[in-house]
Amino acid sequence: MGRLVAIANQKGGVGKTTTAINLAVALAQANGDAAGLPLLVVDLDPQGNTTSGLTPQAELSEIKASGATVYEAIVGTVEVTQALRRIRDRIFLLPSSANLVGAEVELAGADHRERRLKEILDPIKDHYSFVLIDTPPSLGLLTLNAMVAADSVIVPMQCEYYALEGLSALLGTIARVRRVLNPDLEIDGIVLTMFDSRNRLSHEIARDVSRHFPDKLFQSVIPRNVRLSESPSHGLSVIEYDAKSAGAEAYRALAAEIALRTGATHISPQDPIEASGEQTRKSWNLRALFGRDNERVRRNG
Repeated sequence: MGRLVAIANQKGGVGKTTTAINLAVALAQANGDAAGLPLLVVDLDPQGNTTSGLTPQAELSEIKASGATVYEAIVGTVEVTQALRRIRDRIFLLPSSANLVGAEVELAGADHRERRLKEILDPIKDHYSFVLIDTPPSLGLLTLNAMVAADSVIVPMQCEYYALEGLSALLGTIARVRRVLNPDLEIDGIVLTMFDSRNRLSHEIARDVSRHFPDKLFQSVIPRNVRLSESPSHGLSVIEYDAKSAGAEAYRALAAEIALRTGATHISPQDPIEASGEQTRKSWNLRALFGRDNERVRRNG
């Protein structure tokens, strides 16, 4: 129990925060044992979008003024347990604040600065089924802290060519972290985001990534979907905002795949993500998408 997963990519706008929010809710809802462990989301991005995307607007100002966020926990002015907030029946949040911008400067000369997050999460991680860490769009000290603390990394990747260049840099960083600081760090997988089935480029990128990283690419893909864009403004995941939307189906399918890859036995095979899986796989599964592409090519000669 207590698997720590960093959601990382040094590029911005690739769907890290969207994945953190919706994957958290999908995994929490899929937990088949109502008495099981909850899930923890750590917002390690100074922009705080995961915090605002999971928190009602009326509560955000109180969080910002509380002086009890991930920043204070990392620099040691409060205990991490003082900063935790229950935001759903099965989900806790370690919120971010704008003060986190200064953390890299403040920790620059500190001993074991790359292990601060690990030090505060290790004592509590086994209280949760998963700990999902949303990271900033950089490969700086905060992202390094996430990788040192984590058991594994999920890499959201937008379906565009420039994303392939960034992916190589990120995988190089993960390899160096594994070699020097965290030899047990694994890559759970790469998840394609903002996939537009009408766009030929999306299909080309999917095939390129599948060819280069066949064992690391999740079969579940996340489509471009207006509900995914609308839901954060309501402090909701897309699963809560519109459970039947393409975005909700795709994240439920991804949650099921992650549970399978990580051996999360607390995810019941009869849960909602499995029940909706057949329909989802027809729409947002790489094998199905590639199969339709191949059939279209065959028909057109």
